[in-house]
Amino acid sequence: MADFLPISRSDMKKRGWAQCDFVYIIGDAYVDHPSFGHAIISRVLESKGYKVGIISQPDWKDPKSVTVLGEPRLGFLVMGGNMDSMVNHYSVSKKHRQTDAYTPGGVMGKRPDYAVTVYCNLIRQTYKKAPIIIGGIEASLRRLAHYDYWSDKLKRSILLDSQADLLIYGMGERAIGEVADALNDGMDIHDITYIDGTVFKCKEPDELPAIHLPSYGQLLKNKKEYAKSFYLQYTNTDPFIAKRLIEPYGEHEFVVQNPPQKPLSQAEIDAVYDLPYTKTYHPSYEKLGGVPAISEVKFSLTSCRGCFGACSFCALTFHQGRIIQTRSHGSILREAEAMTKDPDFKGYIHDVGGPTANFRRPACDKQLTKGACPNRQCLFPQPCKNMVADHSDYLALLRKLRKIPGVKKVFIRSGIRFDYLLADKSDVFFKELVRYHISGQLKVAPEHVSNAVLEKMGKPQHSVYLKFVQKYAEINKQERMNQFVVPYLMSSHPGCTMKDAVLLAEYLRDTGHQPEQVQDFYPTPSTLSTVMYYTGLDPRTMEKVYVPTNPHEKAMQRALIQYKDPKNYLLVHEALEKAGRQDLIGFGPKCLIRPKKGEGEARNTIRKPKAGRKRRGG
Repeated sequence: MADFLPISRSDMKKRGWAQCDFVYIIGDAYVDHPSFGHAIISRVLESKGYKVGIISQPDWKDPKSVTVLGEPRLGFLVMGGNMDSMVNHYSVSKKHRQTDAYTPGGVMGKRPDYAVTVYCNLIRQTYKKAPIIIGGIEASLRRLAHYDYWSDKLKRSILLDSQADLLIYGMGERAIGEVADALNDGMDIHDITYIDGTVFKCKEPDELPAIHLPSYGQLLKNKKEYAKSFYLQYTNTDPFIAKRLIEPYGEHEFVVQNPPQKPLSQAEIDAVYDLPYTKTYHPSYEKLGGVPAISEVKFSLTSCRGCFGACSFCALTFHQGRIIQTRSHGSILREAEAMTKDPDFKGYIHDVGGPTANFRRPACDKQLTKGACPNRQCLFPQPCKNMVADHSDYLALLRKLRKIPGVKKVFIRSGIRFDYLLADKSDVFFKELVRYHISGQLKVAPEHVSNAVLEKMGKPQHSVYLKFVQKYAEINKQERMNQFVVPYLMSSHPGCTMKDAVLLAEYLRDTGHQPEQVQDFYPTPSTLSTVMYYTGLDPRTMEKVYVPTNPHEKAMQRALIQYKDPKNYLLVHEALEKAGRQDLIGFGPKCLIRPKKGEGEARNTIRKPKAGRKRRGG
C-alpha cells in the first residue's frame, strides 16, 4: 500500500533520509489525491527518484514553521492551494468566509491572504539563496501584471512580490520534472530560462523572438494599455503557436513568460494518474474531523483536462488551455475498480469528467498538431464549422463503468456544455445521459438570458439554451422520466444593465424557477471578464462595456434573480423603478412584486379637489 510522503523529521528518518531534495510548502491540508495539485507534483517528482517532504499550512507568523524539514538539497516548492487564497478567504462582497473545505475540520484562517507571496517571503527570512519555485492556480493566474480585486489595484507579477526564482504555470507535471533534472545536474536556478510552461525574471532579456508587452508603468497609467496587453497574453495561450512574452518593470527588471508546455500524450497523462496515491488525507487530520474537500472527489473520476468552451469569466483558458487531454479507458476503469473495494463506497460514482464533462476529444482534428486558433473560439458565437461534436468515446467509457461489479450508478456532475451536446448529430449520448446519469435534475450553466450579456460572457445565445431545454424535456418524456434542468445563473457580469437583470427575472417568472443560489460575478485574476470589470473595455474589441461595480446596484441585480424572497422586496422594488419597469409592480399575473402599502391606490386613483377649494390654474 502507498505511504504518505514525509511531513516531519521522524518521517524522514524512517525512510533513511538525511535531507529532502525538495520541500513542498502548501496552503491546503495534505491530501494525497490527484484532484489536489500538490499530490500530483509531489508524486511525479517521487516517480523520478526525488525525495519530497511536505509542509502543510505552516504558521505564517513564525519563520521557523518553514524550517521543520530543514533546507532542501535542490529547492523549495510553493503552492497556495487548489484555490486562490483570496477566493478561498472572501466572498465576492469581500466578506470573510466561515469555513475552508481544504483545511482539517473545515477551519477558516489556517493560511494567509496572498499565501504564495507570504510563504515565499517566510522562506527568504531563513534561506536567503535557496531556489524557490512557485506554481498552482494562485501563481499561474498572477504570473504577469494582473488586476487584484481585493486591493482594487493592478499588481505586479507574483514572481517579483514573492521573491521566488521561477514560476511554473498551467498543469506543471512535465515542467517540474525538467526543472528538477536541471537543478540536479548542477544548473543555477537563474540559468533555467528555457523550459516551456515557466516564467522567470531577469535584468536583461536575451535576443530570442518575443512579444514585448507594455511596461508595468504604462499599464498603471492607462487601463486601455492593460486591456490590450491582456488580450495579447490571452491569444498566446496555445502551446503550438504561442510566442515568448516579455513584460518590463524598469530599466533592468523584466519578467519573461515562455510558451506553454505541449499537451501530455494519453500515455503520459495515464502515468500521472496511475501513480501510487493513497487517495485520502493524511491520518494526522483524523482527530480534527478530516478534510471536507475529499468528500467531493473521493468517488469521482477525472477523465479529461482543458476546455475549449472559453467562457469569458473562466480562467481555464489561461491555466489549463483549450486543448483537451484525456485519460485512456483502461486507466479510468482501473481507478474505478479500485474504488469499489473502498469500505466507504456505496455503489455510486459521483462524477466522470473534468472542467467540462462531455469534452472527451479536441474540438477539431488539427488542434493536436497545429494548436487552437488564436483569434477564434470553437463554440462562440456559434460552433466552428471545423468542430467535431462527437460523444462516442465518452459514451463507450460510461457504458464500461456501468458494467463494473459493485457500481450501481454513474453520475455526471462536473458540467455539460449544452451547445456542444446539441451540435452532436446523434442523440444516443443525450438519451443515455437522461436515462442513466442524472439523479432527478441536470445542472447546466446558461448564466443569463440577455443576448447582450451572453455575448460578453462568451456564451451561446439564449435561443440555444431554450432549444436544449425543449429537447431535454422531449427525451425525458420518451424515457418516461420526470427530471428537471437546474440553470446556474450569474448576476452583475460586465455588460449587464438593470434592464438585462429584469429580463432575467421575467424569464424566471415565466418558467416558475426559483434559484436557491445565485453567483454574483467574481473578478478573479486573469480572465477576460475581470479585465472588462477593471478597464470598462472588452479586450476582444476594445469597445466600452457597461460594468455594474456599485455594491448596491450589484445587490439589486442579485435580488432580482430571487425576487420572490421577502427579504429582497425593497431591493427588487428599487431595481424595477431604476429600470423604468414599474409595470412589474402590481397584482397582475406578470408582476414580480406587489406594490407597497398605499402605492397601488395612488397609481390607480385620480385625486379629486376637495369641495370649497379651487384647483390651481382653474
